[in-house]
Amino acid sequence: MMGFKVSGLGWSGIALGALLAAPGVAAAQGSAAAPTFTKDIAPIFQEKCEACHRPDSIGPMSLQTYEEARPWVRSIKARVAERQMPPWHLDKGVGIQKFKNDRSLSDDQIATIVKWADAGAPRGDAKDLPPKKVWPDGQGWNFAAMFGQKEPDMVITSHEFTMPARSQDAWDKRQTPTGITEPRWVRAIEIRPTTLKGRRITHHAIAYLRQEENDPAANFNMLAPFMEWAVGKEGEMMRPNTGKLLLPGSVINWDIHYSAAGEEITNAVELGVYFYPKGQEPKYRNYLALVPAAIGEMDIQPNTISMAQGNTVLRQAARIESFQAHMHLRGKAMLMEAILPTGQQQVLSYVNDFNFNWHNTYVYADDAAPLLPKGTILKITSWHDNTSAKKSNPDPNQWVGWGDRTVDEMAHAWVNIVYMSDEDMAAEVQARKTATRTQQQ
Repeated sequence: MMGFKVSGLGWSGIALGALLAAPGVAAAQGSAAAPTFTKDIAPIFQEKCEACHRPDSIGPMSLQTYEEARPWVRSIKARVAERQMPPWHLDKGVGIQKFKNDRSLSDDQIATIVKWADAGAPRGDAKDLPPKKVWPDGQGWNFAAMFGQKEPDMVITSHEFTMPARSQDAWDKRQTPTGITEPRWVRAIEIRPTTLKGRRITHHAIAYLRQEENDPAANFNMLAPFMEWAVGKEGEMMRPNTGKLLLPGSVINWDIHYSAAGEEITNAVELGVYFYPKGQEPKYRNYLALVPAAIGEMDIQPNTISMAQGNTVLRQAARIESFQAHMHLRGKAMLMEAILPTGQQQVLSYVNDFNFNWHNTYVYADDAAPLLPKGTILKITSWHDNTSAKKSNPDPNQWVGWGDRTVDEMAHAWVNIVYMSDEDMAAEVQARKTATRTQQQ
């Protein structure tokens, strides 16, 4: 059950003056010795930056060595101080703040980088360098090493698609059989373009799962989102004792959106699947839900900021596993709230500085994932900035409507949900209370 409404109204409804204030970080002050690359900066880059900023990866430059990082010091300082890099666009003063995949920098790390840049970016002593971090060759798979593997257990590849150098946006919606011959539970999923060049033209890729089953929560029309990939997204790792189910005869219905990049590029998309060992069946099933702020229609006037709201109702007690905002070039902010059956309203997460180049999935920590009763309304509010203040806005003088093209707009959240019985929910709530009391003792 879903609903939505779209409005060209201003910032009414919540205290948006505070919510939408962009955080800034001042340059570090003090007389302490300046940080050096070898001792202070390299460890930060290894932990939070090299996953993208290394040779043959998706970052525009490598930051593995001093020689590679030094020409970019001014840009690094600006992007880090503005909290644009590493990409983590949640407001740190609103909603839940504990995540399993938090790649943001701490205030101390930001201050260290700013101070290093302001001091002229000193190299430091070579003996202070940490051991070089080893990364997989080529694109690599993000989760394989976590399971002691080099590849996923199964890779399903879409059909090849050639995008002309100049063209209207295109969508590949063909099908690929999974080849599954027995029920298998999935503990992690990745989607990626098959080549680095393919990342230049792949706007997003959604793998819809079509299979016959009796579970009404899967999807009433037997076509349910299995995973969505967009620029900057790593994949989905299921929480322990949860998983997604693949059944014999299942088929992947692709929805791959391609945009021209100035040269002809041929691409396909790979779906990497990691299974639980045979015979190991998780207790809970994970469902990926599209929760709308707007769907099917929008009306954003030129040179205005607009708001849209929508919702979905939880059909059972549920744990919310993750949250990901999805908008296009004019997307500004997105808020997810829970309205309990009692009428109580909880702010869960707020992306206050949406960046189309990075579709982050925010995975809640085990002890922070929202536990919500049956009948709770998940409410999504989005804001679009169709003014010249939005740097990614291609033309603030255009009316903008809902649509699949990059220059059109969307507004929805991808939310992973685990449904459970009321008894299991009560047990998990009690377990958290007990853990909290133990920590406080």
